[in-house]
Order: sequence, then C-alpha cells, then structure tokens
Amino acid sequence: MAVSDWKTHIHSNPDILIGKPFVRGTRLSVEFIMGLFAAGWTEPQILENYPALTTDNLHAVFAFAADCMREESRFSLLTENA
Repeated sequence: MAVSDWKTHIHSNPDILIGKPFVRGTRLSVEFIMGLFAAGWTEPQILENYPALTTDNLHAVFAFAADCMREESRFSLLTENA
C-alpha cells in the first residue's frame, strides 16, 4: 500500500471519537486497532470480530501510523539504568 493510500481509509472528524483518526465507515479508531495488535490479536482475529474492517483497512492503519512517525522530528524513550 502506498503511503498516500491510507487517506482513502482513515478519516478524522471532530464530531466522531473526539476527532481521533478512525477507519472510514466505522467508529473504530486507529488507536484501538493498534492496541488490539499490541495485545497480541492477529489479523484474522480482528477481521472475524470486526467484520466491517477489511485487510486494506488494517494496512491503512499501519501506513497512517508510519506516516505519522515519519513526521515526528524527535523521539524520547524512557530507559532504565542497568
């Protein structure tokens, strides 16, 4: 998926989910879907439990996240001293 393709799948509206980016045609936020993956859900599990989503939607979530990360100028990660 080309980076610009996420724009056909990801939308933001201040009247929906307080403006959080979400998958067009659903009320599932990018944050929520990324959280499912972070919790160990697989693509088939997500698609089975949320039938309004498509594989292209899930790819768009990651393309959107990657695009957002590219625009960040600096990242500060907390680390523990060993």
